[in-house]
Formats: sequence, structure tokens, C-alpha cells
Amino acid sequence: MALSRTRSTGAAKTSAVRNGNTLQAAKAAQTRARLLDATVRCIVKYGYANTTTPRVAKEAGLSRGAMMHHFENGAALIKATITELHEKRLRAFRRAAERPEEHDVDTLVETYWAQVQKPGFIAFHELAVAARTDKELADILLPLQEEFRERFNAQADALFPEWREAPIEFDLAMSLSQTILEGMAIAVQTGAMDQKKVPTMLTYLENQIRTIMPKTVKAVAVRD
Repeated sequence: MALSRTRSTGAAKTSAVRNGNTLQAAKAAQTRARLLDATVRCIVKYGYANTTTPRVAKEAGLSRGAMMHHFENGAALIKATITELHEKRLRAFRRAAERPEEHDVDTLVETYWAQVQKPGFIAFHELAVAARTDKELADILLPLQEEFRERFNAQADALFPEWREAPIEFDLAMSLSQTILEGMAIAVQTGAMDQKKVPTMLTYLENQIRTIMPKTVKAVAVRD
């Protein structure tokens, strides 16, 4: 009986430790997410050059010491932020493309346009521009960009099997969409383009993509 109680007590302690570790890990993940979101907000509001670790900590409602517990310096924070922005973009792309009924051109263009309106895209653009003259930032950003492109292309290939017989056309359609939509987003943000022109431009892009689509892909689209 005593042995049984000892075993029960030991199991209870182990369970308590495990639950405590789980709660601690969850709390740490939440704090980390708060810091990454705060970094994006700071970059959008103040620009990369004025996004400092004290400012991010304040934006997140944390002490600088608490922030440094998760990120040892500003470079580590920026690297984690860029990685998270890439992960969010991949998740959004996957959610949209995993629904076969939304493989029509109009829906995909509208979905991507909605993504480039969000703060994450604005923050990433700020970082990309700053990296042109900031070697330390470029050393962080460029390898992550290369990794992202490889993952994005692999995911696109898996999610759009109907385009596999036309890889050149698919690459052109994806590149055209990305270049035009991201360029439009930047132009709208900077005032170089009137928001009223957006619907017409989106329709034009959708029609251009349709001209690229091979007959086999069009046939799949019609059946769906």
C-alpha cells in the first residue's frame, strides 16, 4: 500500500511538472508572438531605422529585460520577425489554394490582393527597401528570401497540380501576379496610384492570366 502511494505521488509530481512546463512554454510562445506583432507595428509606424528594441518592448507592453529574455539582440528579433512574416504568407496562400473551388483566377487574385493590404506586407516592404543600403539587414533578409522562394514554389506546385504540364506558363502567371499586385499595393500606400483604379487593374490582371492558361488548365477550371 505504501509503495502504491509512493508511485501515485511520484506520478502526480511528474504530471504537475509536465503541466507546468506546458503552461510555461505556452506563455513564452504568447510573449514571443506579442513581440513579433509589436515589431511589425513599429516598422509600419516608424520605419525600420526607428524601430529599436526599447520601442518594440514598449509597444508590446513589456520591459526591455523581458524582451531580451526571448531575443538576445535586435538582429535576432528582426530575423524572427521576417521568418514569421514568411510563415504567415505561406499559411495564407495554403488556406486559399487548398480549396479547389477557389482555384479560379478571380478568387486567387482577390485573395492575394487582400494579403498585400495587411500590415505584414507593408512591414516587409520597409525591410526590403532598408536592406538595399544596410548590409547587416541584407545579410539577414536575403538568405531568408531565398529559402522562402523555394518553399513557396514547392507549395505552389503541390497545391496546383493542374498546372504541372505547363510549368513555364505557371511560373509566368505567378510572377505576373506577384509583381503587379505587390507593385500596386506599394503605389497605393505611397499615393502614386489612386485607389479607384484598383478594380480595373485587378480585372485586367485576371484577364491577362487567362490568356496564359493552357487549354488543359482551362478545361479543369470549367469542370470545377
